[in-house]
Amino acid sequence: MRSSDDGRPHSVRVITGASGQIGGVLARALADKYGPRRVRATFRKRRGTVADLGITWVNGDLLDKESLIAAFTGAETVFHLAALVSIGTVRARDFHRTNVLGTRNVVEAALACGVRRLVHVSSIHAFDQHPLDEVLDESRRPADSRRAAPYDRSKAAGEAEVRCGIDRGLDAVILNPTSVIGPYDGAPSPMGQLFLDLRRRRLPALIAGGYDWVDVRDVSSAAIAAETQGRCGENYLLSGNWHTVQELAELCEQATGVAAPRLQFPIFAARVWAPFQVVLDRFRGRPPLYTPASVRVMAHANRRISSTKARAELGFNPRSLAESIEDTYRWFDEHGMLSEEA
Repeated sequence: MRSSDDGRPHSVRVITGASGQIGGVLARALADKYGPRRVRATFRKRRGTVADLGITWVNGDLLDKESLIAAFTGAETVFHLAALVSIGTVRARDFHRTNVLGTRNVVEAALACGVRRLVHVSSIHAFDQHPLDEVLDESRRPADSRRAAPYDRSKAAGEAEVRCGIDRGLDAVILNPTSVIGPYDGAPSPMGQLFLDLRRRRLPALIAGGYDWVDVRDVSSAAIAAETQGRCGENYLLSGNWHTVQELAELCEQATGVAAPRLQFPIFAARVWAPFQVVLDRFRGRPPLYTPASVRVMAHANRRISSTKARAELGFNPRSLAESIEDTYRWFDEHGMLSEEA
C-alpha cells in the first residue's frame, strides 16, 4: 500500500459540509496535502467554492445514515462540519434535526465504517457564555439550560452525541470556533454580507456590542492538526480576538477606503428595531442582517474566550482581524462580488 506523508496508510479523508466556507477551505488544504483524489465530500444541492477542485463528491444527507455509511467507507478521518447555523428565526426542532440527530447519524456511520478519527467542528455556542466577566475555556459548562438559545442547545447536544460515540470506542475530538470570517466566502455568509454592505454603503448604522472573530483559514489549519495531534475526547476552543462592531467597521474602512457609518444604535434600540429589520430585509428579498438573535449575541458574547489549549496542543496561531478583513475584500474583488449588481 502507498503511504501518506505522515506514514499511515494512504486512505481517504471525508468532509461533511464542504460546500460551506470552513469546509471549502479545509477541502482545499486537504487536497493540497493528500491529493484531490484522496478527499471525499458529501453534498446535497451545492458544492460551494470547491466545485471544480477535483475531489470526489458523494450525495449524502445527515438524516440518512445509509448515505453517510456509503460516504465514510474506507475513510481514515471524517471531518464533520455540516450543520444548521442561523441568526434568523429558525425553529428549535429544525436545529435539533440537523445538529443533533444529524450528528448522531455521523457518529453511527463512523463507528460502522471503522473510521480512525472523527474531527467534529462544533461552535463556541455549545458553551454557556455566562458569567461574562470570567475566562471562557474548555472547562465551562455546556449551553444545555432552558435559558440558552435553541441553536446553542443544539450544538451542546450535538457534542453529547459525539461523547456517546466516544464511550462506544470512537476516536473523536471537538473544535469550537468563534465567529468565522475570511476569504472563500462565496455564499456569502452573514458576516460576508456585512462586509459587502459596508463596501456598498448599504448599511446606514451600526449596533453597539462586539464579538470574537476568527479566520476561516486558521480554523481549517486547526482541524488538520486535530486529525493527528488532538487528544481523544477533548474540546479545543478556537478564538481570534474580541472587537466591537465599530472597530470591525473601521478596519473595513481602512481596507476599502469607504467610510464606515458614523451612526451607532445602542443595544436597547437595536433590540427594539431588530424585528422590523427582519421584515424589511425579507421585503427586499435578502437574508436578514440584524435579528433579535444576532443582537442578543452581540450584547451577551463573552470577551475572554481562551484558545490557550489549542495553541499549546494544535499549534493554533490566529492572525489579526485586520489581515482577515483585507484578504476577504481581496477575495471578493477577485471573484467579482464588490460590484453593486453582484
